[in-house]
Amino acid sequence: MQLQSYAAGQWRSGEGGETVRHAITGAPVATVSSKGIDFAAMLAHGRKVGSPALRKLTFHERALKLKALAQYLAERKETYYELSKATGATRADSWVDIEGGIATLFAFSSKGRKELPNASFIIDGNPEIVSRNGSFVGQHIRTPLQGVAVHINAFNFPCWGMLEKLAVNLLAGVPAIVKPASQTSYLTELMFRDMIGSGIFPEGSLQLICGSVGDLFEHLESQDVVTFTGSASTGRKLKSHPVILRNSVRFTMEADSLNFSMLGPDATPDQPEFEIFIKEVARELTSKAGQKCTCIRRVFVPRPLIETVTEALSKRLSKVVLGDPSVEGVTMGALASLAQRDEVRARVRELQQGAEIVYGDLENFSVTGGDAAIGAFLPPILLRCAEPKQHAVVHEVEAFGPVATLMPYETAEDAIDLARRGEGSLVGSLVTYDNDFAREVVLGAAAYHGRLLILNRDSAKESTGHGSPLPVLVHGGPGRAGGGEEMGGIRGVMHYMQRTALQGSPETLSRITDRWITGANRVEGVHPFRKNLDELQLGDCVKTGSHKVTLEEIEHFAHFTGDTFYAHMDEAAAKANPFFGGRVAHGYYIVSIAAGLFVEPNPGPVLANYGVDNLRFLTPVLPGDELKVVLTCKQKNPRITENYGEVRWDAVVTNQDDKVVAQYDVLTMVEKAPRVETV
Repeated sequence: MQLQSYAAGQWRSGEGGETVRHAITGAPVATVSSKGIDFAAMLAHGRKVGSPALRKLTFHERALKLKALAQYLAERKETYYELSKATGATRADSWVDIEGGIATLFAFSSKGRKELPNASFIIDGNPEIVSRNGSFVGQHIRTPLQGVAVHINAFNFPCWGMLEKLAVNLLAGVPAIVKPASQTSYLTELMFRDMIGSGIFPEGSLQLICGSVGDLFEHLESQDVVTFTGSASTGRKLKSHPVILRNSVRFTMEADSLNFSMLGPDATPDQPEFEIFIKEVARELTSKAGQKCTCIRRVFVPRPLIETVTEALSKRLSKVVLGDPSVEGVTMGALASLAQRDEVRARVRELQQGAEIVYGDLENFSVTGGDAAIGAFLPPILLRCAEPKQHAVVHEVEAFGPVATLMPYETAEDAIDLARRGEGSLVGSLVTYDNDFAREVVLGAAAYHGRLLILNRDSAKESTGHGSPLPVLVHGGPGRAGGGEEMGGIRGVMHYMQRTALQGSPETLSRITDRWITGANRVEGVHPFRKNLDELQLGDCVKTGSHKVTLEEIEHFAHFTGDTFYAHMDEAAAKANPFFGGRVAHGYYIVSIAAGLFVEPNPGPVLANYGVDNLRFLTPVLPGDELKVVLTCKQKNPRITENYGEVRWDAVVTNQDDKVVAQYDVLTMVEKAPRVETV
């Protein structure tokens, strides 16, 4: 088939092209070319059509679209599985790629609705009071960049690699151009056609390049973002492009790296951790035929256990059945292409300058249901370097396939030194039941790694494993790994947003940000608890009468709740406390009294109190003090799927001297206005 690009709202075929072949049979699968595509027009289409349409939507609306897209793709997943066979992947390999990618859409849809406001921008942090009397304040906000996210993806995950990035930029409100690697772009194109066919996201939100990026980089602007996944050398070349440098284009790079796995000294063969380690290394070596940017490349083992681990891993790997994944019993498929197979062989030969092969053979191996001369097959290869500090090659060369190198270490300090020699990686894992050893290794090596997995008998059953990036955790790493970050929950969304510092009066900034700031106007009148969500306005408040605190009430609260802490019940001990100087009221007594002062008791739009944020007790409350409250509507967050929304209230409790006793945010659910039925 002739693959097409989706550019400026149309599917377009490139001129000529290269042939992409089936990883198992060698048969032609597709022709790929983007020659003749107008890349400047693609960027302009994203900026002028996609960006405004996405920015009109709130985070919640975008999140719901992500969910709808995930459901749409999940219904069609079997067609992706069928075509994925051409990449050489087993069903399990494809599950990670296809359903793992779809699951990422679901994850960010959920995070977006739970952690982001139903708005088109984000308030970043609390207001900063920058003047003596509070009439001049500062506030940071984040707004979506008004350019296009260009995603240049690797061949090993044609679905997940696309979806894990799209989930974040679409949630942020930024359109994207996806450029998959040519070797497996036929699978990306198939899924992308369904994404466009669904009509879920506005036109201009999604575009696709099958083939090279041509002169696209020449047309990038300061509001654009480029993400790259692939080899470190290619990434560095793109990152140093003159337009990237001149326009300060945001560039996020996730490069292949020499990830490690380490066996703790305590994990001897008689301990559960030893078998956990052997299983994990073998699984990573064979999953996706080792074609994972997170795959284990360096295996660190206590020197006394190096022979035992070599034997155990060899025995485990001997059970791997290499061949056509469609044949029953095959557990590992082929590499993505013959060129990739030849590349891995060349890198293994480089590694042999400092290590010896202790399991596997580059040339002589059996294949089930396939032909080793035609398909891109390669068996698991395990090397061993006896003196890893004397051979830099084992810390510098990566064979991007089913290849790992065993290395011995002497002490924890020695192991940390070896971990650092990779000069930055995406992930390291440590298998140990010794938490002191784990702490020492983590604190010594964390700065060189984007993620660290500490695995033992307590977590192994539910662990997602060394090689599995998760939507809620950052994916990326320092140094050789590219220095970038992806996903990481809402952290990832921030990469596609601009932080801007606002300065002005509390009233002005309150109106701009839709969050009331201390010093802005307050409005008294109808009790705000009598107003529904639509009627309620920022600054609506109630100023209460006062309540006199008595010793009898303090003692009653103590006995009623069981909180008989000495500061409330023992006058002599309380006087000796430098903070109090005598018996004081309980903090939660103060909060309870405050609620009694500001609550409007009758049934109404306020449905529930679901929490308190930022509670601070600032001044001790003594018997005889008189408490009063000012409660102000601070922020509204309507839910688009429900007939209610969250309201955040600013609560300030003061005493008879107007000293602030307590300050906090009250969180409630409030009904929207009743719907008017039309006939």
